[in-house]
Amino acid sequence: MTTTAASPPTPIVLTQKRIWLIFSALIAGMFLASLDQMIVGTAMPTIVGELGGVSHMAWTATSYLLATTIVMPIYGKFGDMFGRRWLFLFAVTAFTAASVGAAASTSFWEFIVFRGLQGVGGGGLMILAQAIIADVVPAKDRGKYMAPMGAVFGITSVAGPLLGGFFADTLGWRWCFWINVPIGIAALFIAFRYLSVPSHRPKTKPDYLGVLLMSSATTLLILITDWGGKQYAWGSTTIVAMIAALVLVVAAFVMVEARAEEPMLPLWLFRNRTFVLTSAIGLLVGLVMFAAIGFIPTYLQMATGASASVSGLLLIPMMVGMMITLIGSMTAITKTGRYRVYPPVGALVMLGAMLWLTRLDANTSMWVVSAMLFVVGAGLGLIMQIIVLVVQNAVAPNQIGTATSANNYFREMGGAIGVAIFGSIFTNRLTEGLTDAFMSHGPEVMAAKLDPSALVPSVVKHLPEGLHDAIVGAYVNALVPGFWYLIPGAIVVFVLALFIPQLKLSDEAGMVARGEAVMAETELDKDGKLDKDGKPDSQLVSEHG
Repeated sequence: MTTTAASPPTPIVLTQKRIWLIFSALIAGMFLASLDQMIVGTAMPTIVGELGGVSHMAWTATSYLLATTIVMPIYGKFGDMFGRRWLFLFAVTAFTAASVGAAASTSFWEFIVFRGLQGVGGGGLMILAQAIIADVVPAKDRGKYMAPMGAVFGITSVAGPLLGGFFADTLGWRWCFWINVPIGIAALFIAFRYLSVPSHRPKTKPDYLGVLLMSSATTLLILITDWGGKQYAWGSTTIVAMIAALVLVVAAFVMVEARAEEPMLPLWLFRNRTFVLTSAIGLLVGLVMFAAIGFIPTYLQMATGASASVSGLLLIPMMVGMMITLIGSMTAITKTGRYRVYPPVGALVMLGAMLWLTRLDANTSMWVVSAMLFVVGAGLGLIMQIIVLVVQNAVAPNQIGTATSANNYFREMGGAIGVAIFGSIFTNRLTEGLTDAFMSHGPEVMAAKLDPSALVPSVVKHLPEGLHDAIVGAYVNALVPGFWYLIPGAIVVFVLALFIPQLKLSDEAGMVARGEAVMAETELDKDGKLDKDGKPDSQLVSEHG
């Protein structure tokens, strides 16, 4: 009896139809995660009020952010090693199951646990969608797919706050999570049926110690930025000890990665000029973006008297600006293959927006604020998705997931740092400004029985004109100086973007380059059996496989 060696798996034929079916699964998953982020924010005051967690409200955002940021690099690396299909299915399942748990929560900390588990799923949906598109679509054609992915964020940024406010006011906040269940089941069905990308066994052992150390460093950094200056003073023993621990963990992580057979974050990637530049740009854009827009809704609420749900809609101009430049630049890149001009232009647009935002005052009309936010969005649209495309094109096909997740990871870290720095400046200046406003309008404050620690937009809106303007002015004076601190960041982004090399966009999809698939060069004829050269699909596979 003779035995034959197992033959390698037959490569997948990537037809245009198959690519669009895979894309539909990715869009469904991204819509699920993006909608949840937008829908929960407006309902959060109602949620924490009912579950008795007002004093710990920050954990509703921290738990999700912490989980998402921790799992990003894990999904990226493990996707490169094991394949992305089952990881994506796991992410959809985890997110949907956690939504059920959040909807059924009866206590605040139970809710926080399920929010964290949602983050475990949501982080995977975002990273894996970007990496899988790189697996099935060549870089030269990827723009036409990445633009709709960006459009998902635009759609959910409008629909999310509206739905969140509607559910909180009518059906109940739990529907903010129940709505994820049918969407999640549909996304799971579509992904299971159509997400036909290969899985494989890695040749080396995963870097579990690297995973542990990177997760520990991420946790420490996010908690430091979240607690510092708020729950604990920056000079307190707790924060200083955490900073020292962070330095030690990062040092240990670098040593482990230098020796690991298959490192979590290969240090040799930092010898890749494009990777270093896009990672630094991602971190700085995250810092500037999250810091700049993180506190504008608070100002808009106080200046207009709008509710939280309505103030979220006031950011629509920013999303419109982002969608216009994102779709326009991606379309142009697909046609010309040239991408280098857009990040520097985007940085200049962001710089102009920051300078314009420093002109805010208590009498600035909402039309002008909307125009400012439109320009902010236009700058972001020329940078964020483009640098993901650029870094994917600059690394080896077996490192696409690692590079994609690293870029997103650095952006999230920049966001955490930016919000912490900007938040400290904003809070300290606001406290001083409100104290001065209350002292200079003492009789009016007494008559209105105002509590400076419990100001809400609906009350401020109906105060006497002088006191109203003084309070809004305090918010403006707290907000505007922070933009001056962000301007150097935008300048550095511009300088770094000038050095991004113009590489030829690959005409091979990641799976094709790795030998896991072949791109169908021609479509079948009308009888569905032969391509235009008169050869069956099986022959097409054998010729390219």
